Amino acid sequence: MNSARLSRASGVTAFGAGGSVRQPRRCSVMTRAAGGQLTTLRALVTLVVAVVVCAVISHHSAAGADDGCPANTGYQPECQYRPFYTPPSPLPPGSPGDIIRTEPSRIALDPANHGHFSGTGTRIMYQSTNLRGEPVAVSGSYIEPDKPWPGAGPRPLIAFAPWAKGLGDQCATSRLLSEGALHYGGYLDFTFYYEEGFLATLLDRGFALVITDYQGTGTYGPPTQGIRIPTAHAVIDSARAAQHLPGTSLDPHGPIAFWGWGPGGTAAGAAVEMAPSYAPELNVVGAWVGAPIADYAMYADYADGSMLVATMGWALNAFIEAFPEAEQGLKSTLTPRGVDFFGKTRFECTEEVMLKFAFRHLQPYFNQDYHQILGAEPVKSALAAQKLGSLKPTAPVQIDINRFDALFPWVGARQLAADWCAKGADVQLWTNEQPPFLNKTATNSLLTWFVEGERGMQWLTDRFNGLPTTPNCDRLPPWELP
Repeated sequence: MNSARLSRASGVTAFGAGGSVRQPRRCSVMTRAAGGQLTTLRALVTLVVAVVVCAVISHHSAAGADDGCPANTGYQPECQYRPFYTPPSPLPPGSPGDIIRTEPSRIALDPANHGHFSGTGTRIMYQSTNLRGEPVAVSGSYIEPDKPWPGAGPRPLIAFAPWAKGLGDQCATSRLLSEGALHYGGYLDFTFYYEEGFLATLLDRGFALVITDYQGTGTYGPPTQGIRIPTAHAVIDSARAAQHLPGTSLDPHGPIAFWGWGPGGTAAGAAVEMAPSYAPELNVVGAWVGAPIADYAMYADYADGSMLVATMGWALNAFIEAFPEAEQGLKSTLTPRGVDFFGKTRFECTEEVMLKFAFRHLQPYFNQDYHQILGAEPVKSALAAQKLGSLKPTAPVQIDINRFDALFPWVGARQLAADWCAKGADVQLWTNEQPPFLNKTATNSLLTWFVEGERGMQWLTDRFNGLPTTPNCDRLPPWELP
């Protein structure tokens, strides 16, 4: 057991605890948590059914913590979240990773709570550092596994960097976990958390998990998802925070690994290369970096016309918040349609922006060639600063990506591996060769993720057990197939 290291006393009342919250009409979808490789598939089937059922009946739900909570706002009204997620002002004195507050958190595999994770959830707010070196509050979740760790050494901690679900506070992963992986706020405001199968499997295998919401998501602040430095800080400091929590089974100096896919893979990659300088005290044993956006200068053409083109709206919003000197210039290039795109993507989650903007092209949102905008200063330099590979990871890294990924550039991941290898890092680049299929639907991104997830879990298990690595810096796959 580790000792508490709290900047402020914990004990915020859990939402829904003790019968203090009127329960909404819930959609009931039967499921059970399962270990092993079937968990992800079962969770996905549950979520697909749940989103259809909840979209029909949740419109009629009325839930509130008290009479001040508005009716018909979905499964978990915003007013129930506000007391916890509003950071204290000013922030208490402390260091990155120090706990600001905690509360028990419901974690469920489905909205009706028929399926359960094999662990106990705690909602956390912890200190981190923004792009300018200033202290900020970040929210997230820690899950203490019920099952023992069967491997060598103390229980391992995985700092799980989630696939970003949007910039709206309702998109925060810690909220989705408490809502049974499904948020519905009326009309098109819905999203579901499709990574929960990985979380359930990792818990069944004895890993402790900490999942960040990233800076500015959930805590009513400016969003920073995709911006290298604050994103890395949020992931690294979530690991520090987990090791500071009292009453867990973690060794305060125990082993840590980073995990993520897509935007989460980008965050995990940023974290593992920044950890040696930002958090040298952490015992980082490895990072699984899945489908990272290693070079954002490439990303616009990949997102253009795709099912997830709205992610460019997220990137632009986060970019302007991080680099206010570019705001006036960027906004002056937007057409009226671009202003609408920019405004809506700031506050909406994945499924809503998909329904509104899927398969649209970027050019009608700009009054000049968007390639010229991205290639001109100050945007060009700011984009270059987001590129991964400028620092050497001291922990082993496995990069895993599909060669034909139409959303996350394989060539960028290949270059990242080469850059890290050139610095002497221990890197294995694993290329999934699934042929291209329905490119603009991100099929090669999503299917590869669920296929390769088991490989990533086993690779991290080997790192925690101290097994030798198998780097392939001397035989990276060719840039082009013969």
